[in-house]
This record gives sequence, C-alpha cells and structure tokens, in this order.
Amino acid sequence: MFIYCTCFVSSGAAGLRLNNNQLYKFSYSTEVLLNKAKGSKEGSAGYRISSDVDIHLVWRDPSSKDDQLIQLAISNVRIEPVAHREAKKNVLHGSTSEGVLGKRNLAALTKPFLVHLRNGKTKAFYSYWAEPAPIKNMKRGLASLLQLQLNTGKVIENDVSGRCIVDYKAEKGQVTRAKNLELCKTAETGFTTHNQILGVNRKSRSVTVFTLEDGFIRSVVAEEFHSLAVGVRSSVAAKVVSRQTLTKTGSGAGPLEAAGKDVSEVVKSIDGKLAAVGIVAQTAKNQCKGCPSLFDHWQTEKKQLEPASLSKATAPRSFLALIQSIRKASKDEILKVLKSASKTSLPQAVDAVTSSQTTASLDAMLEFLNFTDATGFVLQERFLYACGFASHPNEQMLQALLGISKGKIGSNDIRETVVIIMGALVHKLCQKGGCNLPTVVKVKKMILEGPDSTQVESEVQMYLLALKNSLLPEAIPILTKYAESEVGAYSTIALTSLQRYDVKLMTDEVKQTVNRVYHQNRRIYEKSVRVAAADVILSSNPSYTEVKNLLLSIGNLPHEMNKYMMSKIQDILRFEMPASKVIRQAMKDMVSHNYDRFAKVGSSSAYSGFMAQSADVTSTYSLDILYSGSGILRRSNMNIYGASKGAVLHGLQVAIEAQGMESLIAATADEGEEELESFAGMSALLFNVQLRPVTFFRGYSDLMSKMFSMSGEPINVVKGLILLTDHSEVIQLQSGLRANAEFQGGLAIDISGGMEVSLWYRESKTSVNNRGALVVTGNVTVDMDFMRAGVEVSFETEVGLDFVTTVQFSDYPFLVCMQMDKTTFPYSEHLSKYESLSSGKNVVQRKSKKTQVSGSEFPLHQENSNMCKKVFDSSW
Repeated sequence: MFIYCTCFVSSGAAGLRLNNNQLYKFSYSTEVLLNKAKGSKEGSAGYRISSDVDIHLVWRDPSSKDDQLIQLAISNVRIEPVAHREAKKNVLHGSTSEGVLGKRNLAALTKPFLVHLRNGKTKAFYSYWAEPAPIKNMKRGLASLLQLQLNTGKVIENDVSGRCIVDYKAEKGQVTRAKNLELCKTAETGFTTHNQILGVNRKSRSVTVFTLEDGFIRSVVAEEFHSLAVGVRSSVAAKVVSRQTLTKTGSGAGPLEAAGKDVSEVVKSIDGKLAAVGIVAQTAKNQCKGCPSLFDHWQTEKKQLEPASLSKATAPRSFLALIQSIRKASKDEILKVLKSASKTSLPQAVDAVTSSQTTASLDAMLEFLNFTDATGFVLQERFLYACGFASHPNEQMLQALLGISKGKIGSNDIRETVVIIMGALVHKLCQKGGCNLPTVVKVKKMILEGPDSTQVESEVQMYLLALKNSLLPEAIPILTKYAESEVGAYSTIALTSLQRYDVKLMTDEVKQTVNRVYHQNRRIYEKSVRVAAADVILSSNPSYTEVKNLLLSIGNLPHEMNKYMMSKIQDILRFEMPASKVIRQAMKDMVSHNYDRFAKVGSSSAYSGFMAQSADVTSTYSLDILYSGSGILRRSNMNIYGASKGAVLHGLQVAIEAQGMESLIAATADEGEEELESFAGMSALLFNVQLRPVTFFRGYSDLMSKMFSMSGEPINVVKGLILLTDHSEVIQLQSGLRANAEFQGGLAIDISGGMEVSLWYRESKTSVNNRGALVVTGNVTVDMDFMRAGVEVSFETEVGLDFVTTVQFSDYPFLVCMQMDKTTFPYSEHLSKYESLSSGKNVVQRKSKKTQVSGSEFPLHQENSNMCKKVFDSSW
C-alpha cells in the first residue's frame, strides 16, 4: 500500500501542515490478502480497492498552525484481485465498481469527509451517521494515515485500530511508525481457550513508513500482518495481510480557507449533516444472507451425531458447525431443536447447546432439563460435563449450577457432579481474573467449608473432588489435613489433588505431612494411599533427605509395594524426570542403594514413555500398576500428558481401584487393609477436569451378584462431544477493513473401562478403552457486505487407544501382562480459500493432504514383555 502526501512539513512542525489554497492529489490503494501461514501473495484470497484522493485545507486555527481541519474526497474507485487470475478463478471478472459496491455504497464512499488534526494527531473524524459502517471504516482507515509524529518516541494514539501504543522512529528523510497491536484497546469483545496447547497463538505486527523529500511527504507504505495458529498443530495456521499505499500524484490551486472561530462552526457551515462519528472503527454485524435456520441446520447434521457415528471425524465436524448456528439462535429456536431430537441424538444436541456458551443456550438448557427427575440422569450429566469443559465460562453459568445445587435434585450422582463441576468452573474463572466475582466467592466458600460440614462419606469426597478441580491455593491446608485421614478414599483424593498444584505452593508443612503418611509415622495406611504420598513427594522437588528416606524404606514395605517403589524410582531415572538428579545423588550411598533393596520380586510396576513427538507438542504416557499381595489389582493408573513450550496439559487420567477382594480366593489381606469393604471403581480426569468417579460394585453381596452377571462389557465413564479449542476475535485492520477469526476444535470421545475376575481360571482382566475423533478448524474472513474473502484451515483424525492388564494369580509371583495399543488411524489437513460477491457469484479453491498413521503397541519394560509371553503361552 503506497501513500503519497504532498503536505508541507516545516521545521518545528508537530505533524503534517497543509498549505492554504492548495489541492493535493494522491493515488490510494488498500488491499487485503488471506492465506495459509506460509502461502504466497499469488495464491491468496482477497482484493484491492484503489482510488484517487484529493486533500485540501479547510480551516486553520489562527493561533496554532498545527490545528487544522482537512477535507478528503475519494473518486475513481476501482476493485480488482490482489493477484493475476484466470477468468474462471476471478470472482471480479466482468464486474464494475458500481456493480460490486452498489450505488448507495459507492455514493457514500465518494462523499467528502473531514478530519481535524491537532499537532499531527486526529482530534475528530467527521462523516455521516447514515453511511454504512463498512464505508465509514474505510474512510477512517484513510484518515488514520495522516497521523504523523516527526520526533522519535512512544505515544498513545487513537486511530481506526483503537487506542494503541505507537513507537515513532525519525531518521533523515524518513519516519517509521510501529504499532503495538497486542495492546490496542477497542470496543470489540472476543474469547479464547486459556490453554497454550489447546488455544490459538496469534502473532501481529504493524509498520508504517513515511518517506520525506524536500520537506514534503513523498510516500507512506503501511503493512499489517496477523498470523493465527493452533497450539497443538502450528501447521494449521492462517494469516491476513493488509497493505495501504497513498502516493502524491500532483498538486494545484485549491479552495479558499473557510472563515470561522472554531472547528464545530466551520463544519456546520459546510454541511449541517456532518457529525463527529469517531476515528475508532465502528462495530458492524454482518447478516448471513440465505443461511438456513437452526432447525433446518439440525436436520442436516443430526445423522452425523448419532452414537454410531461418534468415533468418526464427521461427528465433531457437525458438532462445530452446529455450535456456530446455535450461537446466533434465540432461546426458542434452541428449544425447538432439543424437543425435536431423537432419544439417541439428544445427548449430542445437549453437548452442542451447552458448549455454545451463550445466554440463550444456557437459558434453553435450564428450561429443558428437569433436575428433580432422576430418569433424566444421562442428559443432566452431559450438560454438567459440557459446563466443566466450557472454553470460556462466565459467572452466569456458575450461578446456574449454584442454583441447581441448592434446589431439589432427583439423582444423588447428579448432585455430586454439580458440586464437582462447580470446582472446575471456579478454576477457569479465576484463570481469567474472575476470582472475586460474587458468585465465585460464594462457591469458593461453599467448597472450602464443605468437607468439614458433613459426616457423610460421599459428600466429603464430593467436596474434596471439587477442591481438586478448583486448584485454589486456599484449599491446600484443607487437603493437607485430609491427607492424614483415617478414610483411605479421603487421603487418596487429597494427595492426588496436592500433586496437581504448582511445586512452589508445596510448603514445608505440606511436605512434612505427606512424608508422615508415606512412612506411617502416626497410623497405618493402605498401600494405595502410601504410593499416592510417594508420588507427591517425588514430584515436588524432593530434598536429598526425603529421597534417601524413601530409598531406605524399600525392602521394609509389603512385597508388591516394594516392587512398585523400586519400579517408580527406576522410571524417574530412565525418563529423566525432575527428581532424577537428587535420586542419583542419594543412590551413591550403598546403604540406601544395594542389591538387597533393588532385587525385590513382584508384579507391580511404573513406566513412562513417549506417545508422539512433534515440533509443537510432546505427548507422554505413564502406566502405574499396584497389586495386593494376593495378586489382585489394587490400583491401576494411566496418564497421558501434552507438553509445549513450558505448558503442560493433563489430557487423560484413568484410575481403576479395587479393594477387599482377598476373600474370593481365600487370601490374606495386606497390613492396614484387613477391614476394607469389597469395592471396585474407576475415576477419570479429562483435560484437567476431574469427573465423578464410577463404581463397578460395592460390598460383598454386590460383588457376588456382579460376578455371576458379569457380561464382560465395559462400563462407560464418559461419552460425548467436547469443545476443546474455542477462539473468536475481530481483528480491526488499519485500513478500516475487519477480519473475523474463528478457531474451534471438537472432540468426540468414548472412554470405558471394565474389570473381570475368573475364579475358575484364577485370572483377572482390567481394560480401559479410549476412542476419539478430533477436528480443528480455523476460519479468517474479511466481509464488507458487498464482498467477502476468507481462508479456512483444518485438520482431522480418528484415534483408538486400548490398555489391557491380564493377571494370572494361581501362583506367586503371579503373572501380569500389560498391553497398550494404538490403532492405525487416518490424518488429514484441508485448506479452502473463497471469495464471493453480494450478487451470489463465488469462487472456491480447495486442497487436501491425507495420510494413514500406522498403529502400534507402546513399549513397556522388558520384564512386562517376558510376562506377556508366559501369560499367552499358558492361556494357549
């Protein structure tokens, strides 16, 4: 974009000074290009608007030469592609400026407007209220180019982009203006996912170069660049480039300077309809022409949202498209869809409506669901989990859940889920700086006081799980207290919660408590509690003394715990975890590190490995298995993490726990576990949100009934559609054009688990099955009403991950085989560039890249491989 200005710049001038009675002639062009991040100009979508511009001085304050009222008039408007195109790919082929713009828009664009400059800065912009917003914004973009400071330094300026910090650098014959776009303040509102891995990263720059010659501005070239990339896959990125040029083409005699005491008087004398409409861009919502209603859109998408399709990429793609429609819909339109949905597609409709996170969608859900009716459990749970995974929850959503918790709830499981999810919303709102919002303060008080307010075990666990989700620093003393509880479930939740906190918050008091639990200084604890305490110690920058005491304990623990701790230490060393350095120092002491300690037999294990490594994200997994001395699973813990540039996302945790099952095989329970009730259940944490645990059975009678009715079918833990990435913003370009950026990522997920025990074959099997389909799309559009250009980037994949543990406990040491398999899955990336006119004419270009990623069995330690061989040989 070139800017030629024949304005005179005298020594001592603060900015541009125009000569009296002189007309300055310019050529002006503004262009916008949209493409993938590394795309060329030739392959970009977009357009260029060129014109002639006449500028002259209307009035100057007699007491200040730098206080000027200037008139600008645009003429000879031309619209063309940004690069040469063959006719069939040129949406503008055969079109005229009037045909594209329309008579009304063209007349408004060519109507003169006024700019009041004082000391080089825009004090007022005068145009007509009746003009369409896109036209006024284009005029603002041109007017903003006339702001100039002749001295080096930083200032705050108002222009079409908003209120921005601008850095001027003046050199001989040239002035460079760099704008800090990240800090510009505008009236536009947007939202984003507050997670570096799941969120969107934006890079922006804006530089304007003014070239001076013989005291005049010879040219101005302004270029603005914005790139948006998905954190999890930086190759899925889009960019928008805006350029402006204004070039002096000549000068001549101009109108006489107007008489008047002040600016307002002069403006009124020129045209009484002219008004100070502000230099900052005007917001404008583009109406979708010819778009289907929400109900019609639902009719086309609902087939893809049936349960049978949830493992396919078509499901999250339809889910994302539906969310866009719901966000524009009214409460009544949304209710119409919910009431018309089939029984099988309704849970997915609930996912989409709740994930839309608008006032209308929340109101519709609250009216549709009846929490007093226990038979509506599935839909109520889907609504609550969608709230927990909300990308940008507000106080209204938390207020709604608080209201539900205080009302009558038919299902006790739902009551617990409401409170647990409120903890997750508190964490997300605090992340956004909303910790002091009235509703957040109420809920914080409720969950912080909750554990001590009841004697009911399930309610105490509910409040502890809510605190685990909230990650409130104020909760650490409470969790520390419950870590030493006599109830094993309380201790386990408290310890696993403490492990989620920043290491800097682990005070000496917390560490002393956790060490007391592990070493049983005050009472006997279950093995699962002690290994949870060990995990906290080893992940919280342990001291030399702490590590040495852990090492000295190995050999004096129950058999399987000995093996587990030994395996845990070796895994930390092999995987070079943060504690590995101090562990190596402690192991130099032969008293704590010797063959007697590290040659213990057993089947428990801990192992970590890499799932995938790329330039953007490193994915790791860990599998921790603890058995009872009788060979029955005590605790199985599978974790998947994503790490990128210092940020860590706990993508998945599935823990299966069993206790009190020794009586089945006439075995003796381990120390501290003699009186435990028969129990088995599963707990899941998904994308940093702890879900309500699921019980397989509780009590001996329940166990026996399940044993004889066990079908082998896994129990569902979580199933549905999750909005992982959600980014929406309006990028106000300096040219006056506006780019709308929408990035969304949808995941269809199905996690199930099961446990089978065969007394006849003395074999048990636990399984965790994960199925998912992920779609991420990014769309950047510049829509002027009369012309639209945009680019869409996306990727999609379908993945399956199975974790199976088979145990044969006919002999000791019993045989254990762990298998973790990834299925072969498809991966594809798509790019679309499009241009269209209000007449309906459009051009679309599409490209795709598809590949198959081979399945594999993730490697575990060699001892496991040897065990698996024996298990399968004996089975055969």
